[in-house]
Amino acid sequence: MTGESATSGVHCHNCRHFYITWDERFPYGCEALGFKGRFLPCLSVRNASGFSCLYFEPKTAPPRPPSTLPGTIIC
Repeated sequence: MTGESATSGVHCHNCRHFYITWDERFPYGCEALGFKGRFLPCLSVRNASGFSCLYFEPKTAPPRPPSTLPGTIIC
């Protein structure tokens, strides 16, 4: 594995398609590719094709609730 994957930002934990399964034998899954595996899907894709995953989409941050600190005015 080269240093390219570390600099390209393609990592399953940051992808919206990544999920953890209940299957102990295949704990990692990818909704976009439709498979589960023993290893992170980004590593499986890299090993099989030699390229970073093309289905990678960064997770979006959930909307933040309004501040509830004392003295905060909410309109």
